[in-house]
Amino acid sequence: MKTVAEFEIKYCQFLDAAGNLAAGAPPLASDTGELLKMYRFMTLVRLFDTKAVNLQRTGKLGTYASCLGHEATHVGAAAAMQADDVLIPVYREFGSQIWRGVKMSTILTFWGGDERGSDYTAARQDFPMCVPIASQILHGAGVAMAMKIRGEKRCSLTLIGDGGTSEGAFYEGINLAGARALPAVFVIVNNGWAISVPIEQQTATKTLAQKAIAAGIPGVQVDGNDVIAVRHIVSEATARARRGEGPTLIEALTYRLGDHTTADDATRYRDHNEVKDAWGKEPLPRLRAYLTKLRVWDDAREEALKAECAREVEAAVDEYLSAPKPSTDEMFDYLFANPPKDLAEQRETARRYAGSHAKPGSGGH
Repeated sequence: MKTVAEFEIKYCQFLDAAGNLAAGAPPLASDTGELLKMYRFMTLVRLFDTKAVNLQRTGKLGTYASCLGHEATHVGAAAAMQADDVLIPVYREFGSQIWRGVKMSTILTFWGGDERGSDYTAARQDFPMCVPIASQILHGAGVAMAMKIRGEKRCSLTLIGDGGTSEGAFYEGINLAGARALPAVFVIVNNGWAISVPIEQQTATKTLAQKAIAAGIPGVQVDGNDVIAVRHIVSEATARARRGEGPTLIEALTYRLGDHTTADDATRYRDHNEVKDAWGKEPLPRLRAYLTKLRVWDDAREEALKAECAREVEAAVDEYLSAPKPSTDEMFDYLFANPPKDLAEQRETARRYAGSHAKPGSGGH
């Protein structure tokens, strides 16, 4: 028997958990302006996330999916994109969205159960948050196919959790992207848990990056808590896609420090020591330590940044809470030009329960 093909998966890390920089780091590691910008956004999304959880706990927000611990992957990936690239997120990529100009109040609106939370004022071609698991991979491939047909020098970037890679849609999407050499980048945010199912029970593969092999595309693994490495690897992949060289699959290793959502209690299935160990590797302290070594950061700057970000978050919360509530009629207005009788009856029932939320003088179609 002869060997017809061999493969390898490479791993990239530049900044370790203590903030030490490895040899061979890219020029980004010396660009203090960009590093400080990324750290600011990571801090902002950390404070936003904390506030969103508190809003849910006090009944001012619906079920919410925390991104605690994912900040470097989200910000690093988005920072590698061009403005005209298209982001296809799942339901946890707030750092990516905020980097690309989506308002925090808009994200809160979505989690408040209002569809206006998908109507972005910036990054208008970016997709709304995708709650169904793995269907966004098909969207990412489809968007990239449209870009290729049009001859556009841009790409799609799709994010997916580790659990989503077990879905058929994941394989279908990356297979199409590989077969057609589409300008697509797929980033797996491997936080170790698909709700309560650990990664070792999800798959027998040693890495999730090697799933790229079946699609005939490059696969690489990166330390998802190292924002320098994430941005570097994703930048290479997006540049490759825009040059017409096809898609890339990237596995970013991170950890979900909080519950899966506010409807979950991770203490029921995760070992305390595992979580404690993950807190020692999380992304913000390592970048902060590195910036301190570069002498561009200190405690005073840290406190000033947190205060500034807290004000921005509070302003976003105020905007969200003060926004006029949607009418219940909006659930029915855009379904049919001539609503069937049963829907008309449901609309009237909704109006009675909604009370003052119904549109004044609304008489239907």
